[in-house]
This record gives sequence, C-alpha cells and structure tokens, in this order.
Amino acid sequence: MKKILIVLSSILILGIFFIYFFNNNNNKEVEKPILDEEEVSENDIDVTINKVEELLNSMTLEDKIGQMIIVATSSSSYDEALENLLKEVKPGGVILFKDNITTYEKTTKLISDIKKSSTIPMLIGIDQEGGKVQRIKNLSDANVLEIPSMYDLGKTNDEKLAYDVGSVIGSELNAFGINLDFAPVVDIYSNKDNTVIGTRSFGNDEKTVIKMAIPLANGLKDSGVIAVYKHFPGHGDTSVDSHYELPIINKTKEQLYELELKPYIEAIKNNAEVIMIGHLALPNITNSDEPASLSKKIVSEMLRDELGFNGVVITDALNMKAITDNYSMEEMCEKLINAKVDLLLMPNNPQEIVKTIKKLIQDNKITEKQIDEAVMRILLLKENNLTNTKTTSKEVIGSKEHQDIIAKINKIKKN
Repeated sequence: MKKILIVLSSILILGIFFIYFFNNNNNKEVEKPILDEEEVSENDIDVTINKVEELLNSMTLEDKIGQMIIVATSSSSYDEALENLLKEVKPGGVILFKDNITTYEKTTKLISDIKKSSTIPMLIGIDQEGGKVQRIKNLSDANVLEIPSMYDLGKTNDEKLAYDVGSVIGSELNAFGINLDFAPVVDIYSNKDNTVIGTRSFGNDEKTVIKMAIPLANGLKDSGVIAVYKHFPGHGDTSVDSHYELPIINKTKEQLYELELKPYIEAIKNNAEVIMIGHLALPNITNSDEPASLSKKIVSEMLRDELGFNGVVITDALNMKAITDNYSMEEMCEKLINAKVDLLLMPNNPQEIVKTIKKLIQDNKITEKQIDEAVMRILLLKENNLTNTKTTSKEVIGSKEHQDIIAKINKIKKN
C-alpha cells in the first residue's frame, strides 16, 4: 500500500510539473507576436532610412542643395516666373504669404501645381500663428476664422483647448494642401518693451508657454501639419526687431537655461521635428555679435549637442536686415552649413545660393558630406510626414465646430 501511494504521489508530482511546463510554453507562444511587432517597428525604421539613403544617393549636388532652400514667391498662380524659379533652384519647399492667397480654388491650384513641379514631396509652409500673424485671412471666398492671439489662449490655462486650437489651425491649413506651419512661438514674453514678439507668445513665464505650446503643436501634427517651434534660443527678452536690425541679448548660458531654453527642452522631449533659429546675438556665449542663426556655438554645440536635437533646423527669414546688412552671401552660407543648419528660409536670390554653396565646397570651406547630413534630415522629415497624408476639405474652414472652439477663448477673454 505504501508503495502504491509513493507511485501515485510521483505521478501527481509529474502531472503538476507537466501542467506547469505546458502552461509556461503556452505563455511564451502568446508573447511572440509582441516581440514580432517590435521587430516590425524596427524594420520599418530601417526601411525608411534605407529608402531615404537610396534617394539621397541618386541626387546630384545641385538637387541636394536645392532641398535645403525654402523659396518665396509673389505669384498667386503658377506663372512663368514661379515655374522658372522652381526649375532653376529645385527647392525643398515654398513659403506662402497673404499675397499668394486669393480664392480657395486659386490657392489650392497654386499649391497643387507647386507640388507637381517636384518628384520629391514639397514643404508648403506658412506663418499661421493666430493674433496678428494669420496669412490665410486674405481668402476672399470662405469664412476664415479670426484666431485670437496666443497670449489670450495662454490666459485660459487650458491644455485641451490649446490642442483643439492647433487642430483647428492644422485642419484648415490642410484643406489648402499646406503641410508646414511656422508655429508655435515659444518665446517667453519677459520684456514688456518687446514689440516683435509681444502677444504672439503664450505668456510671461516658461510654465505657461510649455503647457500651451506643446499641445498646440501636437494638434497641428495630428491634423497633418508639421509644427515649427520658434525662435531658438529665445526672442522674448528683446526690444529690437530683427527684420530691421540685430537684437543683442546679454544673457549667459546659465541664464538661458533658467528661462528661455526650458520650452525647447520640453519640446525636444516631446519629439519636436523642426526648430527655427532666430537672428539674435548672444555675445556672452559666442564672444561676438554673430547671430544665433549663423553660430556653431548656438546651433551645433547648444541645440544639437547639449539639448540633443536631431531634427531639422531652419533659419528665420534670410532676407532680414539683421543678416543682409552684416554678411555677404558667401559668409552667410559658410557659417550656416558649418553650424549644422538644414533649411535656408527665403534667401535673397536663391539661384545664387546654389552657386555659392557649390563654390564653398570646391574651395574646401564646407564639405559635400555636410550637405548630405542636412539633406538626410530633410528627406526623413518629408518621408515621415508628407507620404500617405490625410486631407481635409474646404468645408472645415470656419466650420461651426471650429467657431465653437475659438469662442471658448473669446469667452474667457471677456471675463
């Protein structure tokens, strides 16, 4: 009897062990799809990089330099002047202003024709911030919303509302085919004499700016529009407009980290894809009056190395007097590329920019490898954002849903 009990006990123990082993193996089988999904995600990234590298390797030097330029045009239709500009420069994108925007049909036709001019997707950018900077207000045949200033939005202290406003702006831009918005402004309105930023800012402190700007950028992104955070490293504590002369900020690096850089640090943590560099001098950091936009210490060392930003860096407009009054085209291009800037916004005479950069390479002042690195970042941005994009229709412009969202800001503003 004792032997039988021992045998039964052994069988029971073996049975328990078998069940445990079987269940564990089953659990391992269940986990496999999760691992496969992670592998697929990594493979997707590799496929994207390989695709972009293949495109880059197929491009001529002129093609690559063109990708680094965003041109402006005075045309409101795809006329001969615009056609020639795009053929000669082969730019990475076009920035639109209110003079380019007339009727909905004419504007969408202009944008469509611009996109068709290139086999590589085109960035179609615009300044649509709200407040005093709203380019599509010129539209004559649609009920374009009057979006309050970001300072008024900041007063609501409502992150959800900020996201919704970003969605409103993004979906209305998307209805035209615009895919890049030079917003949000993350400068902190810390100087009451600041006229160039002022109420374009979300507020007087970094917490408000961070709390409102990042959700707004996410709203743009989720509506199919790339957000551009501006103006690094911070244009809030100036009383000079860089459109006319060079602002000088006498702050140390430590002081910038205490205030101006905080929104950018958070934006980078939240996957910011594009950052605009401002034309402002920081002599206590650079030991010169060199603008941040041309400075290796500000762009390459601070933004890229210290803050870890690996995305696309774009200049503020290069036709501003803060640049044109102080630098030749050759000096400007050499400094921009050595600073690891990627996109050159609105330079005077973009055809000459292409020739100038080629000459700088020939003279060994810059390298083609530097051009390749910049264009790689630009092409990755396009691949991740401008393929398989969702589009909206004219009906979203000034829709009742959008009016209700904007009304929430105005209601709080009145109170």
